[in-house]
Amino acid sequence: MAILLSPRPAVIAAARRAGARPVVVAPVASVPSVREGAERPVRTDWRDHRALTGELARLAAVRDGRAAVFGFDAASALAAARANEALGLPGTPSGAVTALMDKAALRARTNTLLHPGHPVSFARCGRADLLPFIADLIGYPCVVKPRAGADGEGVRGLTGPADARAAARAYPEITDLLVEEFLEGPELTVEALSRGGRHRVLGWTHRLPGPRLTTAGHQLPVPLDPRPAASVRALVRRVLDLVRHRDGPSHTEVILTARGPRLVEAHARPGVLEPDLLRLATGIDVLALAVAACLDLPAPPLHPRATHAGVRYVDFPPTPSRPTALAAARAVPGVLRVHLSHPHPYILATAPTATALTTTLTRATSLLR
Repeated sequence: MAILLSPRPAVIAAARRAGARPVVVAPVASVPSVREGAERPVRTDWRDHRALTGELARLAAVRDGRAAVFGFDAASALAAARANEALGLPGTPSGAVTALMDKAALRARTNTLLHPGHPVSFARCGRADLLPFIADLIGYPCVVKPRAGADGEGVRGLTGPADARAAARAYPEITDLLVEEFLEGPELTVEALSRGGRHRVLGWTHRLPGPRLTTAGHQLPVPLDPRPAASVRALVRRVLDLVRHRDGPSHTEVILTARGPRLVEAHARPGVLEPDLLRLATGIDVLALAVAACLDLPAPPLHPRATHAGVRYVDFPPTPSRPTALAAARAVPGVLRVHLSHPHPYILATAPTATALTTTLTRATSLLR
């Protein structure tokens, strides 16, 4: 039984592909859970650890050890890990989840143990009005982010003192931020799956940079020579070993600098859209593999593919001015999904070549604009 905490429909479908019985835990009845074939929802607030474990302890599969709790997003990953530990179920250790959530501590450890010769400059900031001073010490350009944030929330690129002063006004007066040097080079988002302390890198996407250090989208495949590819795999495995991440999926962001790959951040869960892209382009089913591995089920069959897949984030108000605009964007050949809900509206597409993929995403975006 796969117990899913407020999952996306894609997660429910993946649990079914893995051969698991999906059960959705949510504060209210979940319409997607019914549509995707999940069993009856467990109505409880999974953010309340005592309430969650109390409800789950009533399930026969939990009592028999034939279940696991899954939190495949930033909000639910720690709740799932704590529930599994309390109920004696398999899953990612909560210590690994929290170790990866603390970006300052992780940066300090990777600097000391992985890159002692060329560490990444960083400093913590507890008061927003100190941002200009700390940014001057780090040097421009630099990046400021919440110490425990995820999915780009609260991340700002600072290109000079004016940006630092503006950022100081944007954050709360008392805050917990991390200011880091800007790492130059292509950025990869790497999906991996760990089992018994062995880490299998499933694949990676290329992060497309947007204006002012934002993310414009992701796409793959990513052509890498054998040597840098091996360095990326080695870095991911060393980071996961460092935090004792023994079981479960992970999502690691890496920049290929002139001095070799450097960690941006890592999380004990899959990426948000990267698993969709990997499945579309290569056939590798990150979500189903993670569910199957945790529940000790046979790995789902691999259906190899060879195409290009990408996502383009919509960086303008996602409300088409004409009712036909959304339909026109969805009708562009290769477009598979146009998602305009906050906080991250996007367009998902596939194409036979990288050039064709860029053309498809650009055309669909222009129709919405």
